[in-house]
This record gives sequence, C-alpha cells and structure tokens, in this order.
Amino acid sequence: MGYLFTSESVSEGHPDKVADQISDAILDDFLRKDPRSKVACETLVTTGLVVIAGEVRSEAYVDVQTIAREVINRIGYTRSEYMFDGNACGILSAIHEQSPDINQGVVREQADEQGAGDQGIMFGYACTESKELMPAALMLSHIILQELAAIRREGREMTYLRPDAKSQVTIEYSDDHRAQRVHTIVVSTQHDEFITGGDEKQDERMMQQKIKDDVLNVLMPRVKARLKRDDDCLGELIQDDYILHVNPTGKFVIGGPHGDTGLTGRKIIVDSYGGRASHGGGAFSGKDSSKVDRSAAYAVRHIAKNMVAAGIADQMEVQVAYAIGIARPVSIFVNTKGTARVKLTDGQIAQRIDALFDLRPAAIVRYFGLTYPIFETTAAYGHFGHAPYRAEVTLYENGQPTTRPVDFYAWEKLDAVEAIKTAFADSF
Repeated sequence: MGYLFTSESVSEGHPDKVADQISDAILDDFLRKDPRSKVACETLVTTGLVVIAGEVRSEAYVDVQTIAREVINRIGYTRSEYMFDGNACGILSAIHEQSPDINQGVVREQADEQGAGDQGIMFGYACTESKELMPAALMLSHIILQELAAIRREGREMTYLRPDAKSQVTIEYSDDHRAQRVHTIVVSTQHDEFITGGDEKQDERMMQQKIKDDVLNVLMPRVKARLKRDDDCLGELIQDDYILHVNPTGKFVIGGPHGDTGLTGRKIIVDSYGGRASHGGGAFSGKDSSKVDRSAAYAVRHIAKNMVAAGIADQMEVQVAYAIGIARPVSIFVNTKGTARVKLTDGQIAQRIDALFDLRPAAIVRYFGLTYPIFETTAAYGHFGHAPYRAEVTLYENGQPTTRPVDFYAWEKLDAVEAIKTAFADSF
C-alpha cells in the first residue's frame, strides 16, 4: 500500500524569512566587530515597517537600520508597489542590554566550562534519502524555491515574479520506507498583475495558467537539470506523472510583509528537517552560539550526519538536553528507527556518542567556528543540507578591518567518519 509524506519550504522573500535574515545579519555584524557578543535579536516585519527588539551584550556598535535596509533590498523588496520597500520602510529598534542574571550563568573564568545559555532540548537528524543525508521532500522543496529565486534574479524568464513564494513536495513511499516517486508538487509564488484590461476573472485565469505553464516548462526543467548536474539521486524521484498545483487560490499579487506579518523564528520546521524528525521548539536565527538552541542543534546534526555516513544506521535522530548555566548536557538520546547496522542498542550508541563528541557549548563553538559572522546565509532555505565551504570575511580587530578565511556550514562536514568507524569497529 505504501504511504505519502510531505514537507514544505518558503522563499527568502517570505515575511518570516525576511525577519530571520534581518536578525541574523544584525547578529553577524555584532560578531564581525566583537566575537564575544551575546545577542538575542527578534524582528517583526509588516506593511511599511520593521521592528527590531532583543537583548545584546557587546562592545560593538551596529547600525541596525542600515543592515535591515540592505537585507530587504538584497531579497528584492525594492519597489513601492510592494508596500514594503527597503529604501522607504520605517525601522524601529528596541534592543537593550542582556540580563546580568543570564550572563552570570553563561560567562565563566574557564572558557570551556561556559554554561548553556538556556535550558532546552535539541534534535539532529540524518538519513540516506539524498546525497546531503537529508529528507528528500524537504531538499526538493528547498531546491525548487532556490531555482525560482535564481530565475527571478536573472530577469530573463518569468519576469513577473515577486520575492514571496512557498513550495511543498509530497513523496510516495513503499511499505519498507523507501522513497518511490514525487506524488505532488505545490508552488505558490507572488507575482505582478501582468495581465489586465479585460474581464477581471478572465485576466486572473490567464495569469494563473501562464504561471503554471512556466513552472512546468521553465522552473521544473531547471530543477531536474540541477539535480542531474549535482549527481543527486533525488532527480530520479521526479517522474512525469506527478500532480502539480500552482497558485491554487488564484491571484497572488499581495504578498510579503504587506500580505502577512513576519516574525523571527516562525519557520523552525522549514529550517530543520521538514517534519521528518522531532524538534525541540527553539528557533535558530538571531541567536549567538552561546544559545544551545542554535549551537547544539548544529552539533547534533553533525553527529547524526557523520554517524549515518559511517554506516552506523540508515537513519539517526539524536537528542541532547541542557540546563541553563551548566556546560555538559544532562542527557543524550539516540533513535535509529530500527535501521541500525551495528550490534548495539540505541542506548549503547548514545553512550559511545557521549564518549566521542564534546558537547559543551564552548567546545561546540570552537569546533565549528561559531564566533564568526556566518549566520545570515543560514537564514533561508534551511540550516542543514548545504555544502560546507570556506570564504573570506571582513572582521574588525582592534578597530581595524581585516579579511580572514572562515568556514561556512562547518557542521555539514564529514570529518568524524573515520573516528566513528574506529570507535564502532567491534560492533559491526
């Protein structure tokens, strides 16, 4: 009989993602000027207005207004008719100093004993469905919107596109949990009102048909070509018999922050595993790495990905829990969902993970380089599944700008596989 499973993604122009990107861009600028900054930055975006609030402890000064406008313009909200324009919207800042009650639990004389910035639970996940070791439905949802954004920026085809968009991919699975094919794709994209002058309903139907034709004949061939170029097995799932829904409610001209107020942290499932794994509930964006909501979530993704790559299991979910002000996690939990390839229980696997990986916040921060300004890039199309890379960034040391090569998405590296294989050699 089999079953269906669905994940969604949203574009960088979705109002919640606009908020995430502003929060992370502000975080990055604090870290660029003071790597010891403690930041919790929340953003609200609505018609013609951005509100930025939060708690910060830093030696740096950051021009939040300029940063917010740069992010909004980069995303593509540059026209007054969008009712949200990077050059004209109002920006209010209500950032204040971090509570000293929190700071005393986080900052310690011995750096490695830095306490967790809050209590909470975090989950990491990996599976063999894609070359990124991520769930297939979520990866396809992200890729569809990344290609749609590329088309919009190139400006040669689908010239009516506006920044706000959503996608959803449903995959059919066999009874033994193997992905068989894409069953349904949904694409909803904001657009100009590019057909006018006739009957209103007829104009709307013509626009909807044109957009659907372009999704089928322009967007989806690009998606398939990208998957083929990347030698990604996900391309084999997109056959010719999938159901396609495009802007199923009809006209989608009013969108972005004018159509729907956006808030930092409202797309935590899009940001993580598309519903295929558990989620602890904590958002990522706008938080420096002393907040284990972010840093520990990256660490357990790294563990799960390397464990699956090492052949320990075909799927793995890793949970870690912290108490505020305490460095070491209070628990580590593993669920291989019955796919383990070693002669160990999930509890025994968790014990070996505890011995292999240092999950104290300071150790996580040091290992992945999380005091560098690397976070704005994570705030759209998911925090996981991207290829790690190194790039030059501008930092300020003693008030002077300097450039330094910095690793992005370091938690996606497969740099622990050999150590894992050695540690589990007696259990295969």
